This record gives sequence, structure tokens and C-alpha cells, in this order.
Amino acid sequence: MTVRSPIQGLDLSNATRMALTGYVAGVARQIAPGKVTINNLLPGTFATERVQALGETVERLIAKVPAGRAGTTEEFGAACAFLCSVQAGYITGQNLLLDGGLCSFTV
Repeated sequence: MTVRSPIQGLDLSNATRMALTGYVAGVARQIAPGKVTINNLLPGTFATERVQALGETVERLIAKVPAGRAGTTEEFGAACAFLCSVQAGYITGQNLLLDGGLCSFTV
């Protein structure tokens, strides 16, 4: 989600992620005629071992999420599976934000 809302102190990571979104948009236009799609999944806070190891820090992050919880790995996988499905065949060059509403509510 740092593509939409950069995190202070992660300048290199923020810049790299933003560059990747531009790259994907450009590649999407090049490969679309071949019926190939490419998209980005932009995860917010997900219940992974790495995030759970943050302890109190993750609790503060989750408290800011309008959905009131961290996402699950199954939800992330479902979004990925959808973008790989026939039903998503007309979706390309997009950035799908999976953050429980955090960035869409950030002012």
C-alpha cells in the first residue's frame, strides 16, 4: 500500500514500489495484444508471521484499518486467483489495493 501512501523512513522501498507500478502499466500496453495481462496487488496489513512478530506495532497498524482487522492470506490468494481467472481477462495494468479501506479513507 506504500504506492498510495508512502511510509516515512522507507524511501528506497517506496520509490521501488512506485517504479514497479509504472513498469507494469507500460508492459501491460505492450503485451495486451497477445491476450496477456499483468497487474499489481498492493497489500496492506496481512496476518502473516512477519507482521505478527511486530507485536504492539501491528496492533497500532490494525487499529487504523477501517475494516478493523488485518487481511488473511486466503483473501490475498483469492484476489490473486481472480486476477489470474478468465473473468479478469479484460483487467490489465491495474493496481489492486488490498488494505481494508485504509488508503481510501486516508486524507
